[in-house]
Amino acid sequence: MKYLITGLGNIGPEYENTRHNIGFRILDALAKASNVVFADKRYGATAELKLKNKQLLLLKPSTFMNLSGNAVRYWLQKENIPLENLLVIVDDLALPFGILRLKPKGSDAGHNGLKHIQETLGTNHYNRLRFGLGNDFPTGRQIDFVLSDFTPEENSLLPARIEKAVEIIRSFCLAGVEITMNQFNNK
Repeated sequence: MKYLITGLGNIGPEYENTRHNIGFRILDALAKASNVVFADKRYGATAELKLKNKQLLLLKPSTFMNLSGNAVRYWLQKENIPLENLLVIVDDLALPFGILRLKPKGSDAGHNGLKHIQETLGTNHYNRLRFGLGNDFPTGRQIDFVLSDFTPEENSLLPARIEKAVEIIRSFCLAGVEITMNQFNNK
């Protein structure tokens, strides 16, 4: 059984440590823990790993955030992965910093990456793991906030939260979305 695990972010060194790139950072941690490396491919960098009897294709789109749907659609079709085996990892301003929420569907909540995926796939019924950024920014400064680096305090807390996100991804693939939501959401 194949899964497409997509971490959203923007390519380029200027975006590497920004809040908006938390999806990339979580996939980097999963790849490192699994001793696999990313290779540049069409529409993004990919890595493949086995988790028991599951095949995971990790994808960091190279399309920039606003066109993420192109990469997701391409790899779903190329690898013949069913929509229910898609997991998108995304930053979320509506959740406090470090809170993780797994959802089987939902709105784009104003997130351009999710909006493009929804438009491209024609549905909002795909799994997403939301990583809370908080909303500690002045009105109208949302873009500046998500494109800025984490604070030193946030950086000190990130490794544990990223590790928890990796646990959630593994559970999603092995136990399914419902069991994983019951186990990890609200914790």
